[in-house]
Amino acid sequence: MEWNLADLFESVVDVLPDHEILVGGGRRLTYAQLEDRANRLAHHLAEHGVGPGDFVGTYLYNCTEYLEATLAAYKLRAIPVNVNYRYVEDELRYLFDNADLVALVHGREFTGRIAAVQADCPELRHFVAVEDGSDADLRAIGAVEYETAIAAASPARDFGPRSGDDLYVLYTGGTTGLPKGVLWRQEDFYLATIAPLVALGGAPPDRPEDVAELARNGGVVSLIVPPLMHGAAMWVALMAFYAGGKAVLCESHRLDADEVWSLVGRERVQSIVTVGDAMVRPLIEALDAPGADYDLSSLIAIGSGGALLSSAVKEQIRTRLPNVLIIDSLGASESGYQGSVVGEDAAGHPRFRMGPSTTVLGPDHRPVEAGTGIVGYLARGGHVPLGYYKDEAKTKATFVEADGKRWAVPGDMAVLEADGTITLLGRGSVSINSGGEKIYPEEVEAALKRHPDVFDAVVVGVPDERWGERVAAVVVPRAGRTPTLESLVETARQHIAGYKLPRELHLVPEMVRSPSGKADYRWAKTTALSPPAAE
Repeated sequence: MEWNLADLFESVVDVLPDHEILVGGGRRLTYAQLEDRANRLAHHLAEHGVGPGDFVGTYLYNCTEYLEATLAAYKLRAIPVNVNYRYVEDELRYLFDNADLVALVHGREFTGRIAAVQADCPELRHFVAVEDGSDADLRAIGAVEYETAIAAASPARDFGPRSGDDLYVLYTGGTTGLPKGVLWRQEDFYLATIAPLVALGGAPPDRPEDVAELARNGGVVSLIVPPLMHGAAMWVALMAFYAGGKAVLCESHRLDADEVWSLVGRERVQSIVTVGDAMVRPLIEALDAPGADYDLSSLIAIGSGGALLSSAVKEQIRTRLPNVLIIDSLGASESGYQGSVVGEDAAGHPRFRMGPSTTVLGPDHRPVEAGTGIVGYLARGGHVPLGYYKDEAKTKATFVEADGKRWAVPGDMAVLEADGTITLLGRGSVSINSGGEKIYPEEVEAALKRHPDVFDAVVVGVPDERWGERVAAVVVPRAGRTPTLESLVETARQHIAGYKLPRELHLVPEMVRSPSGKADYRWAKTTALSPPAAE
């Protein structure tokens, strides 16, 4: 047996066939039922030419079919590709071509968008449509209905041998640039990301055969709030599959606090998976809405992955849910899961306790000495991706080598402290250079969110004749409030140095973020380059 995602799943199916593993959209699936549906879809795809090494798109909102399609692809040694459901036609055309998709499992409502780009993607030849209540005409692309397809296919587990060298891919748009596919060997991906999550603070499995034995002990019930196209959501779903837990899916197309808190009570959820302030702040504040009454007695933890929680939001959680653990995790598509926040420095930068494979590299791509205060790049060694799919230049820039060791360096700036912890400063690609001083937007945003009139904030650099760049704040105020630049500066000055303070303010009714909750710095920059609302 190998560290293969399909092999490992099947090993857990064999020891926990009747254990409920997945809940969503009114459907409840045991391991055996999920296996049956994934096998059937795999056979259907194989009958339509999908085989080892082929890329299969998953173009869906959260639903059980998303995970069935993911497993079906792995069973065939094919590679599932996450498709952002917010993409417009030009973006879909780029992604379908870049990922070399040959098949697509999609929501019926997306048929029109697919039809508009189909002629430009000749390799994309088969479509399976999941019913979603829409009335789109599937004949436009020759799609087959999902339930019809699996009903006619074999449920047998009669697939050929697989390998730890089979591929896992995660397409990521990040905060800037076109989406790019991060390509992993499945063995490296599992050991870097899923194994430490499955271990839940204990020892990870030493052998593939140990995964099913650990699953016998059962895992936690996790509520997945973000879209499954986001790495943090998919990783937790896979963790549930391999840990004997249960994944509960939020299926609203927009964040619905009532759905989240109602599911916690109804499904006896123990852990909620979120992405940053954009998700957590509305959830916590909804608990104080008139008439709010939820059973949260089962809840043990609120976790955030992909975007860190600000100190202000953490304080809100502690005030409203004092017995709930806050798990603020660090990870990236290029590095997998790396660790959790253990504290903050005086400026509010998060400090992490990392594993032995993570360190800080200097400009020579060699680890810096602890306690020197040198600002370098956060890096992970050991089990790292092969690179970006079909992008040799970006692969060389992100996955570097020194002294025979290969490192994944996604671009986060950090300091290795004397005690071995790592202080994270922020993403270098969006840092602001003002008079030669580096300013990381995350720390300014965290300071602004402490202001009582601020609901959300994103910070960018705009041109300045004297300093090169100055700090501009794009802020969503709380309802009925109109914060001024002066009042924001007064609050922020208590937490950050003067040169980091915003010099202009742009008030907006709504913040544009990715579906996962990450800040859209390109949009914020465009907004900030318009005449400021206040100065």
